Amino acid sequence: MIANINTSESITTIKDTTGNPAPLGLLGFGMTTIMLNLHNAGLIELDSMIMGMGIFVGGIAQLFAGVQEWKKNNTFGATAFTAYGSFWLSLVALWLIPKTAFGSSFKSSENAVAWYLLLWGLFTLFMFIGTLRLNRVLQTVFLSLTVLFFLLAISDFTGNSSLKIFAGYEGIFVGLSAFYGSMALVLNEIYGKEVLPMGTRTVSSS
Repeated sequence: MIANINTSESITTIKDTTGNPAPLGLLGFGMTTIMLNLHNAGLIELDSMIMGMGIFVGGIAQLFAGVQEWKKNNTFGATAFTAYGSFWLSLVALWLIPKTAFGSSFKSSENAVAWYLLLWGLFTLFMFIGTLRLNRVLQTVFLSLTVLFFLLAISDFTGNSSLKIFAGYEGIFVGLSAFYGSMALVLNEIYGKEVLPMGTRTVSSS
């Protein structure tokens, strides 16, 4: 006797109910960028307040947002927030390491910092290309950030202090753009409608 055995497969669908990490990442980046560029513009001193923001808000908060974006299968968000979170931590390290006993002889020259900024500018340029398929706010953030990195790099290459001050004001705009994007995402989700426009890209059907 041959027995017929019927097997059935059950498919389990997991719904993602976690919050959107992008507002936190944009907030961490935006606020810290504003504070640093207030210094670049000559309006405030570079002190522990900016360094603290760089470590905890620009650095750790963005790393956390990047990990959450990775869990949501968002390659762009994970790459951006993790990379720029690491940028802020590395920038604070560039300031603090030469202040230590073991790192006093490793202070970076302006030329070295210029190359550092130039590489970040190139990375940001490619990320900007990615935003061309996203919304206008992110396009504004990444395009203006690309310009900021290049301005700061040129300033360090040439020693032009006036250009650095100009870059500082441009950097304040960068930070405000990211801050706006963060608040737009939060408020639009809470109210269930577009309270603050993001310039969302619409794809026409062919």
